[in-house]
Amino acid sequence: MRYLWKFLTAASEVRQFPPATVPEIAFLGRSNVGKSSVINSLLGEKVAKTSSTPGRTRTINFFSVRRPGSSQSDVIFADLPGYGYAKLPREVTVEWPRFIDPYLTDRRSLALCVCLVDINVPPQSRDRQLVEFLKAAGREFLLVGTKADRLSNQQLRAAVEGLKNEFQAERLLPFSAKTGAGREELWKEIRSVAERKVEP
Repeated sequence: MRYLWKFLTAASEVRQFPPATVPEIAFLGRSNVGKSSVINSLLGEKVAKTSSTPGRTRTINFFSVRRPGSSQSDVIFADLPGYGYAKLPREVTVEWPRFIDPYLTDRRSLALCVCLVDINVPPQSRDRQLVEFLKAAGREFLLVGTKADRLSNQQLRAAVEGLKNEFQAERLLPFSAKTGAGREELWKEIRSVAERKVEP
């Protein structure tokens, strides 16, 4: 199924967040982990801008997503700025906690945090910090290992188990924007969470 989407707003302040009406799915991860590629893969077209330059996203970008034939949004995708990119101006990154932390801790319509990690590299400290932050905030999250097409089946299984153990997570979903592997599985997770939290 190909979903329909519409860009809603780019928010750099809490007051710019759209009304909390339907379940929201937040996409988080280190800079250059492939957030935009995952979103584009899920929606079947280039929605979020991809770039070879890390740190290009500097706001929370909100997209309404609905099934064909539906008159209203089923979910809202929230594309958050990547973290861990040192070359961004400090005056930019110093502002992030003012709107990102409130979004992750207080947003009542936030139903699921999709935490993206590069399955090809060892666990990073910033990834651990994010997972601990979400656990402390009581947020439901799903670990998704990007760029899975770069590993053999044996390497992939080992990487999945290693990352699950490192983050003390029950599950990690391998994903490849290049081949589409994991796309339907991730949509299944998103739909399941959205149906459980129809009332944000």
